[in-house]
Amino acid sequence: MTFNTDLKFAQKLDQEDPLSHFRSKFHIPEKSDKEVIYLCGNSLGLQPKTVRNYIEQELADWEKLGVEGHFEGKRPWINYHKLSKPGLSKLLGASTKEVVTMGSLTENLHLLLDAFYRPGKKKNKILIEKMAFPSDFYAISSQLQRYGYDHSHLLELKPDQKHNFSTGYIINTIREHRDELALVLLPGVQYLSGQLFDIHAISDAAQQEEVLIGFDLAHAIGNVPLQLHDHQVDFATWCSYKYLNSGPGGISGIFVHEKHLGNDQQLKGWWGHDPGSRFKMDNRWIASEGVDAWQLSNPNILASAAHLASLEIFDEAGILNLRSKSIRMTSYLEYLIKESEISDQIRIITPINPDERGAQLSLMIENANPEMIRKLSEKGVILDYREPKVIRVAPAPLYNTFLEVWYFVDILTHILKTS
Repeated sequence: MTFNTDLKFAQKLDQEDPLSHFRSKFHIPEKSDKEVIYLCGNSLGLQPKTVRNYIEQELADWEKLGVEGHFEGKRPWINYHKLSKPGLSKLLGASTKEVVTMGSLTENLHLLLDAFYRPGKKKNKILIEKMAFPSDFYAISSQLQRYGYDHSHLLELKPDQKHNFSTGYIINTIREHRDELALVLLPGVQYLSGQLFDIHAISDAAQQEEVLIGFDLAHAIGNVPLQLHDHQVDFATWCSYKYLNSGPGGISGIFVHEKHLGNDQQLKGWWGHDPGSRFKMDNRWIASEGVDAWQLSNPNILASAAHLASLEIFDEAGILNLRSKSIRMTSYLEYLIKESEISDQIRIITPINPDERGAQLSLMIENANPEMIRKLSEKGVILDYREPKVIRVAPAPLYNTFLEVWYFVDILTHILKTS
């Protein structure tokens, strides 16, 4: 598509957008009685308007039924985790027996690493990217420490393309260290740069070298299409409060490829016990079917209700449709920045190829700091700042508009010209 910088062109893009009506399904924050330009869905997604009804339904059942709400009511709580399986399966490219909602991201990272990191005499190192999010780094460090290993057993992959990692470089690193690597943990989308990793190619290389591979999908799920089953990913986890719009601290989930299910390698909890005999309370372990056996405790129902409300919207919109709009939005944002008066002050550190990025452009600006974020906020623009000197701009296709992208660049231009 050929873009231009005219305001009317942004309006035309919105008029032609087949997904534009989804914006009305979300609460848009306001300042001074005016909707803000919210470009921070990569940190916390906005609230779907249906969330209140979903949660109030569970509050009503709790009020009227008490403990009997586990087996009665509109959505009995005993099987509540199953309600999210169809939606998650579509977003993750997995079968329903491979996915389940449970816990929080870091808790699930620990559970998965406990099961999959089984170091041997030679193959005992873990590979992560140098700029790994602290959740990943701390979880891996804990696992290494548990086995008495020091930092030398952690291989940190440094970017080979300034702030990004070429797929060939990652694959070659796996091959180079195949004799000592026990496990690889990478992000689906890198949180700082917004780079989308080639999960298929990387997983294929790991499988060829007999190295287990897992992904932190915190910034990928609900952002880009995924095919975890077909791409032979061993395990993955995520959070639901970013692009999945499931509320602050929303419930997480895990994926375990079916080839590993039934191996009895996971930590065990009461909710992972087969529901048919769970209440016999005889402490004789019978695993639930599929990845449900990995559950430790019954899920937070109120958080799960908010999650369901959002998944319903994703099911209606379709992740492929959202991805198509996302690529248009980031491409339009990139174009406006490069055509602006401030282009010489900004370096886009996100891959220029739209197929190698999610719904995010990370802008490195020499004078960027938290004060710049405050100034943007005063002008009605909400986004975030990350060291070093990076502001992350994430137009979410479910609720952001092309006009908002245009106004953001206009506001940023004014701030940089007057600073």
